[in-house]
Amino acid sequence: MTTGVMLRGAEPGPGGEMLAQLQGEPPNPAPLQRRCSSCIRKPPSRKTKKKSTFWGIEVAETLHWRGWELGKEVIKHLVLKNVHGKTQRLSYRCPSTQFFITVFPQPIALSPGMSLTLPIIFRPTEKRDYEDSICFQKAEGEFSVALRAVLPRPCLSFPAAVQLPLCAVHSAAETTFTVRNVGDLITVFAWETASPFCMIPEHGVLKAGAECTIRVLFQPKAAAVYNVTATCWFGVEEKQKRTMRLRAQAKYPHLQVNVPGEQHIGGQPGKLRDVLCFGSVPVGTTVEKRVEILNMSVVDAPCMIERAKDPLFQDHVFSCDLSHAIVPAKGKLALCVRFQPQAVGEHSTDYFTVTPTGCLQRTVLKMVGSCKGPLVSLNQSSVDFDWINLGERSMQILKISNVSDVPAYYQFDIDNRGSVFSLDRPCGVLEGATTLVLKVTFRPAHPISYHRRVVCLVHHQEPLYVDFFGTCHSDTAKPAILRARHLSWYRTNTVRGLTFYPPDILCAMLKDGKLQMDEKRALMLLPEIPLDEPPKEYTEASPMSEYFYDGISSDLALFPPHVSVSPREHDFGCCVPLCKAEPLPLCITNHTKGKITVAWTPSCGSAFQVTPKSCDIPPLKSSAFRVLFQPTQLNSLYAAELEGFAFYKVLRQYSNIEEDATICPPWCLTIRLRAHTFEAKREHFIPRYRLDVPKTFPPVPSDTDTYCSALLSNTGTSMITFSVNQAACPSVLVKPHSGHIMPGGHQIFFLSTRPVNTVSQQHILPLQLNSYPGYTKEIVLRSCAESLLLLLEDNGNLYFKPVCIGTSSTQRYTIKNCTRLPMAFTWKIHHSDSKILSVRPAAGLLQPYEAMAQAWTFTPDNVTKYLLRAAVFVGWESPAPVSPQSIHYNLRIVGEGALSTIRAQQEHLDLGSVLVGNQKDCSVVLLNDGICSLQYILSVEQLITGLCDSEEVFSGPMALELEHSSGTIPARSKASVKVTVRPAQQLHYTWFISYTICTPAVPDLASTKAKQQPLCCIEVTGAYPTLCVADACSAGSASGISRLLLWRLLSLDTLNEYLQRDPTPSELTYSVPTRHSTCLTPPIYTPLLLDFNFGAAPIGSEPALVMLLLVNNGVVPVEWAFLFPSDQKMDMERWAEDVDLSPQELHQMRIKDNQLFSISPKSGKLLPGQEEAVQLSHRHDFIGTDRLPVLLKVSYGHEILLNFRGVTVEREQRYVHFVSSKHLFTPIAIGTSHPPKQSYELYNGGSTTVMFEVQLDNIVMVQEDNNQHPVFTCLTPRGEIAPGTTGHIEWIFSPLEAKTYLVDVPIHILGGDSALITFQGEGYDPKATGVSATSRELLPPSVLLGSTKLTVPGQAASLSHHRICIGNIPDYARASRLVFLNNISEDKAVTFTWRTSNVKDSEVLQIAPEQGVVQSGESTPCFITLQPSKNVSFYSIELVCEVYIQESLLQYERDLQEWEREKERQAVEFTITEKDLRAEKKPRPPTGRSSNSAETESLCEPSAVVRKFKTLPPIKNNPAAHLPAGKRQRRLLSDKEGSRVWVKPEPPRPILLHLAVTARSHSTEDFFSNFTLEFPKYFLPRPGVHQLLFVDGSVDRDRMEMDPKWLSLATASKEELQIVTDVLTGVIRGLLENTQFHDAARRSLKEPIPYFFQFQHEETAKTQHRGQCSTVPSRLFASPDLFTKENGERKEMRQESSPSNDFLGSWQGLSEVFRHEYLREQKMMMKGQPAFGSLVQMVLENTLQNILVEASRGEVVLTARPRVVALPLSPFRRITSPAP
Repeated sequence: MTTGVMLRGAEPGPGGEMLAQLQGEPPNPAPLQRRCSSCIRKPPSRKTKKKSTFWGIEVAETLHWRGWELGKEVIKHLVLKNVHGKTQRLSYRCPSTQFFITVFPQPIALSPGMSLTLPIIFRPTEKRDYEDSICFQKAEGEFSVALRAVLPRPCLSFPAAVQLPLCAVHSAAETTFTVRNVGDLITVFAWETASPFCMIPEHGVLKAGAECTIRVLFQPKAAAVYNVTATCWFGVEEKQKRTMRLRAQAKYPHLQVNVPGEQHIGGQPGKLRDVLCFGSVPVGTTVEKRVEILNMSVVDAPCMIERAKDPLFQDHVFSCDLSHAIVPAKGKLALCVRFQPQAVGEHSTDYFTVTPTGCLQRTVLKMVGSCKGPLVSLNQSSVDFDWINLGERSMQILKISNVSDVPAYYQFDIDNRGSVFSLDRPCGVLEGATTLVLKVTFRPAHPISYHRRVVCLVHHQEPLYVDFFGTCHSDTAKPAILRARHLSWYRTNTVRGLTFYPPDILCAMLKDGKLQMDEKRALMLLPEIPLDEPPKEYTEASPMSEYFYDGISSDLALFPPHVSVSPREHDFGCCVPLCKAEPLPLCITNHTKGKITVAWTPSCGSAFQVTPKSCDIPPLKSSAFRVLFQPTQLNSLYAAELEGFAFYKVLRQYSNIEEDATICPPWCLTIRLRAHTFEAKREHFIPRYRLDVPKTFPPVPSDTDTYCSALLSNTGTSMITFSVNQAACPSVLVKPHSGHIMPGGHQIFFLSTRPVNTVSQQHILPLQLNSYPGYTKEIVLRSCAESLLLLLEDNGNLYFKPVCIGTSSTQRYTIKNCTRLPMAFTWKIHHSDSKILSVRPAAGLLQPYEAMAQAWTFTPDNVTKYLLRAAVFVGWESPAPVSPQSIHYNLRIVGEGALSTIRAQQEHLDLGSVLVGNQKDCSVVLLNDGICSLQYILSVEQLITGLCDSEEVFSGPMALELEHSSGTIPARSKASVKVTVRPAQQLHYTWFISYTICTPAVPDLASTKAKQQPLCCIEVTGAYPTLCVADACSAGSASGISRLLLWRLLSLDTLNEYLQRDPTPSELTYSVPTRHSTCLTPPIYTPLLLDFNFGAAPIGSEPALVMLLLVNNGVVPVEWAFLFPSDQKMDMERWAEDVDLSPQELHQMRIKDNQLFSISPKSGKLLPGQEEAVQLSHRHDFIGTDRLPVLLKVSYGHEILLNFRGVTVEREQRYVHFVSSKHLFTPIAIGTSHPPKQSYELYNGGSTTVMFEVQLDNIVMVQEDNNQHPVFTCLTPRGEIAPGTTGHIEWIFSPLEAKTYLVDVPIHILGGDSALITFQGEGYDPKATGVSATSRELLPPSVLLGSTKLTVPGQAASLSHHRICIGNIPDYARASRLVFLNNISEDKAVTFTWRTSNVKDSEVLQIAPEQGVVQSGESTPCFITLQPSKNVSFYSIELVCEVYIQESLLQYERDLQEWEREKERQAVEFTITEKDLRAEKKPRPPTGRSSNSAETESLCEPSAVVRKFKTLPPIKNNPAAHLPAGKRQRRLLSDKEGSRVWVKPEPPRPILLHLAVTARSHSTEDFFSNFTLEFPKYFLPRPGVHQLLFVDGSVDRDRMEMDPKWLSLATASKEELQIVTDVLTGVIRGLLENTQFHDAARRSLKEPIPYFFQFQHEETAKTQHRGQCSTVPSRLFASPDLFTKENGERKEMRQESSPSNDFLGSWQGLSEVFRHEYLREQKMMMKGQPAFGSLVQMVLENTLQNILVEASRGEVVLTARPRVVALPLSPFRRITSPAP
């Protein structure tokens, strides 16, 4: 078989001949071509084969065979490529199965970048899947390539899950994904999905390798998270399925409407506006505004915008083009709304609803607007031309103004060509807010009076009227001059019906008295019967009524006409030829009772003429005139208005008028004429016009006239004639009916109709232009009468929820005006229900289509259900009439009265402690368990307790704030009120919260004082962060300082006392640590400055370490910080810093740079009860005094300035550190017989022993000033103080008077500096102060006893107590305390030794055990026993426990023993170094001694002879000052000769534990008198007489000589005196301790003296007393002798002495009684002995100590419950007499 392996670019390898030939083309490719011709080749796949790299060989991971057929071979090529930088060598193994065949394996060598193609042939034998692999081998390992051949099968590829976008409920969302047929067969597919998902398309067919896009549609019906499985079935013969997860989420949309722009007056900021107000819009114009539809949800919201449905006819002046839209999620949509009003003065209201898809929510947009028109007025109502001569003219000014901003079209209804009155601009446009000046010209044609009432028509406004009048005189005719008053009198006379009489008749009636004049000089008839009715007056009619009711346009007239013309309008029609125009007969009728004259105004150049020009008409007669039409031009339009005046003939001459009031103005007669001369078939002029006419008449009530105006503008260049065929629509009146319009002019029409029903009626008016039927324009208008219609919400039902009695509930109820007219309404509530039910507003005006929400208030007064009724009366007039006949609507109100209260879920709420100035929030939950809602008002009462300034506290603001003080709690629910407390001082605050149900009588908080009900109580304690120093200890160079002295050195008592106070306002200037200073010396805001004294030590000593235990003893967390001056200085630029530094600042910088003072940690935070140790240190590197101000800052609290002070002295310098220059003695009562001793402490801070001496000169002076009384007595005038220890100077302060004593005492330090100390003592009188003599001398309460947590570095043991305060104790009494020494190390045992500071302390204080060993983790009890001596004193004893590590101590002892052995060896051992021992040499002085031998102490004996032998290296003691303290080492020192010195080992440095014991001893008498209750607690031993009777040990001889009782004792020996003293002492001590004796003595004093006592003689009583006393002892003492003999003899004596057995038996019983009585007396005597008492006290003390020790070890549980054991009765209990 020939292979088809191709190697591109590879070098021939050593693998054989075949690979060598494959370098180029195959040598014989024919067999290969023949084999490949029978294989099916598929086009290369578009997919990129996944490749991997194995040790530099890049190869495909898998070879796939698809679309194969049985009986055919399919070849694929496997390409191997060398991607490494060097040649790769590999081999391969053929596939294991026979279905995959390749070239016989040969070694392969691939150069860098070269590739090898290996053909693999697949030969299937059956239809199934095949799988194999080909393995390649390299030196590094093996790798394989998978070979797979699969059958053709359908396979679809699509994503496992599809996530659809968020969708709104009832909306739709979609997405797409691709389905690919990755199989080899054509397949069909079908999808199965669950609602609300669907697939488009749901099924289809895919060819192999084809793909299609599937659209997933999501249409949810509810808000939820959807996770649905979609199944795809595919395959032709065998159905397969594959699933897909469809994930989607649906949410409800939430739309709101907002009108952007300025806020309404009274509107809340940030609140959305849903009312779109257009304001006043000019008529005929369109205004557009934008509204925002806000989508508050996270999904896109499709919505519909539609107008609110109204069943009634309505002119929609509001419009919106958008009906459907989609509002994006969290976005907004701009909606354009237009407003186009048509009727001037009309208020329009309409509503749009924005409804999301699904109608889940409706948002209403209210639109409000009004229409405004022009507002035109004339500056005068009449123009008076006075009189002129015939042939002259006169001109006057008339101003027309438009105060509105809407342009106005005006037109004076007068023809300037044919009238005596003419205007220069009879029509035009008057812009907004302008005034036009018109010129009116008067040109009379006849010598008569002229008057014409001219109407000024204004579009969209009622017409205006102006009176033109004047008089013309000629040479022959001079009529009466017409004035304005004549017009006024004429109108009044017209009303009274007197104008139908001529002036001459009226003058005659005046003369006859038939007429009279009123106060305005108007005429009136005399009433036949005097009536109260006043005469009729002229009332100005409405312009529209006056315009239409003229008796011509309509059948109605305001007044009957005086002269009538018929016809008033005439159309000559077509007059062709020109000479055939027929004249128009004109009839004028005189309706008056006087002769009138009619004179026509000639019109020059007019084609229309009237003949005759003038004519007289008798009363109540008519006259005929003719109107001639004489056209001059064909194909033309003719139109004109003829004017004439009719007047009483008697007015031609003014002399005919006797009374001015009878003058009547002339009447103006007008005729409108038109004609045309267009020939037949000749087209008339085409009119160019613009017609502005409304679509509807303004709404009016039924049977009421409604008016509107229309504007016809001539936009052409020729005249336009018009005529309205009113007969075609008789229901509409139009005026003027006909006329003409000049080019550029316009004609204003007024239309009127009277609708009679509410059905819309259409009116069609034909308007013919230019006298041509083809130019007819139909004007279509609609009219409709309005009837009262009010819509009540919920079909006239109003329901109230249950309401608490006495409270009110307000609910909104909407009424809507469903008409196009404003409607007035008035509510009427029954009088009995007026206290329960109210509405606001009760009356008002509803604009057209306006809905008004009214507030109904229901206030029940009983627990019952209410059914109330109210009626609303409506009408067109305001206010609406309230009568049974008026239209009204009934409202049914249902409500219920109930009882309910409010309670708090927690009646007492304790918020604990809150930092002053901070706030703390809590919530008070209010519960309403009733069935009615409650509206409440909360009130707070504040109570402050504690030490405070009442005025300052009560005048301050309330420290509690309520989030809201009023609100409403619905029924069966709860409400939460947030409460914020902010205490202003460190006091206890208590707030009592009460509530009041809001009623109409209690509308606000000011009215709630009388009806408050308690709700809950809130307590809080204002607290400042407090801190205290609980313990302090020292180490290092300050280890010798006792705790009491350290406490005073650091002023810790003052510090703790100040920390418990409230901080001052100045301390709170900076609440937290802040860098606020610009210099190194920051300002001080604290009133307290304390000294922190670290003591003194020699230079080079260990640093003085002070450990402070800070404890948060408050209730709030504390943040504290120690701030150095540098910590308070702001970081500034170098140029801003001050270069000149003060010495203090330089000193501080030196301390900072050398870190002489350090604190660790410098800051921290402590929770309540938490404690933390702070280490302060001072380094002794420089000689002198170091001072550093350190600020202790407590956040939101105190800040205290601590002056750190430390002293460093030179070595060997004697230095005593004085705590202060002033010492205060404890106050002592005057008259004290035994003043106590007090001590003053001195601390030796140097390295050598210090001698001190007290100079007593000033003390002697004070004694001399006080009558030689020793006020101050120094018991230790001189003494020594060891290095690092404290010395005591004992004093006795004995005041003579109740005052303060001062003395300055110099204390000299030998070899050192002296100091002047001021001692101060205070004496007080206990009788004056009412205080016992020792109450003020009691020991102060002890500080905290200490904590085991406060340890210094390296400390291995600790004491359970650091201070023991025994308190007050009588002298010679014993007081014991227990202290535990705890070994706190983990693996080392310690040894301890107790020592006192001086010998005197060891006399009164005992410690057991004094030394011992404590294993690791264990503790040992130590008993401290204090037994004061005879001297009353204040005891302040410092015990020091020296603790050693046992291992180090044993090592020291071993080293010391070895050193001593070496020392002894060197003392006796020597080496002979002489070579010539036998040679005799002369002695010579020792000049050559070595330095080592000179330094030896006692090992080298002094001798004058020369040594012949050289000794061993000597042992030397190295001075301790040259070695660091606490270190022990061996050091080998070499001298010049190389000899060595063995240093003596040093003992380990102990750990010093200080224990302070304080007590105050009193004499027995003072203690018993001042501490009576405490006296039985102490055991008093029996001292000798010298200790009791005489303080100084001597006997008062003078007193003994004066007292005869003491004379017998004068000759007594000392032994006898001692015996007597001891006896008496025992007796007195026993009596003092016998409580029964005390009670008997008190009872004897109170016992009354018996009556017979006076009859007894004193001597007899004494004799009897002696006899009684001597009888019993004789028997008692005789009875023991009977029992001293032997038994036999005793029996004989009994027999001899007893005459009978009965007597002997009685005697034996009596003897037994005497024996027991004697034993009892012996026991009592023994108990009274001092030795017995001391023994019992020692036994009890040891017993208690043993119990405590066992309890500490866990052997005894002291808190265990005791067990009761019943013991048998003693047989001798009956005969034992009671104890005395």
